[in-house]
Amino acid sequence: ALWCLMMSVTPSRGCLLDLPWEDILVPHILCHLPLQQLLSLQRVSKSFQSLIQLYLANMRCFDSSQIGPAIPRAAFVNLLKDNEVLQQLALQNCSDWLTDRELLPVIGQNHHLHQIQLKGCAQLSRHALVAISLSCPNLRQLCLAHCEWVDSLSLRSLADHCKALEAVDLTACRQLKDEAICYLVQKCSRLKSLSLAVNANVGDAAVEETAKCCPELEHLDLTGCLRVKNDSIRVLAEYCPKLRSLKVKHCHNVAESSLSILRSRGVELDVEPPLQRALVLLQDVVGFAPFINLQI
Repeated sequence: ALWCLMMSVTPSRGCLLDLPWEDILVPHILCHLPLQQLLSLQRVSKSFQSLIQLYLANMRCFDSSQIGPAIPRAAFVNLLKDNEVLQQLALQNCSDWLTDRELLPVIGQNHHLHQIQLKGCAQLSRHALVAISLSCPNLRQLCLAHCEWVDSLSLRSLADHCKALEAVDLTACRQLKDEAICYLVQKCSRLKSLSLAVNANVGDAAVEETAKCCPELEHLDLTGCLRVKNDSIRVLAEYCPKLRSLKVKHCHNVAESSLSILRSRGVELDVEPPLQRALVLLQDVVGFAPFINLQI
């Protein structure tokens, strides 16, 4: 596709740039090319450079992984400096250098964002989350996995201003305790997906409040939440009829007595039933799966 675009510049074939830029080239042609190839097109001519700059200013989705394993700081700043219409922002490959200084201007000028991915961006601060909450009222999905700078105050700001949230990933946000999670789910009752994994501070209070406040909940990840017990899982089963998957691996205080209720409803669980788990362990020991008459 890139080769065809470049060949179309020759006079004998007419010029691609003669087509309407904003009506044809940007929305119907350039949008089908990988971002890395579009950036290469800027080297063809000054006209192509202007065209790509127009495309970047009107880009709805920016995913740093499309550029390569690592995107330079200066390149990131330059790519998004004129964009005010972003709807999706994914910055997985920027954790080595991304700070509030680079992110806040982008957030501040893009009020239509509904998906933000900041997994592992450890050099940001709570001010980044406050900026997101104030600038992105239509936010639907937010990933803050392994962002240990997220604290209760910044999460409260998010809950107060982004009440349309449907999916939040707070994996390994270890500053958060039950009170912060309870406040979030009370304000954001449309949540369908929530991850509280790898947080030893999360317990039954957060799970029960989530169940009671979020009837649309479909996916809940409690992996490694050591303080979660059977009682809260029963409340989850009672209040969340739309639950489709639950992760409770390494939750040592959650037993089959509570999980069986969800299992009988077809909820996908990441732990096997006791009998199947025992057979797997026995197979590891003896080297084969024994025949057992389950009708006895």
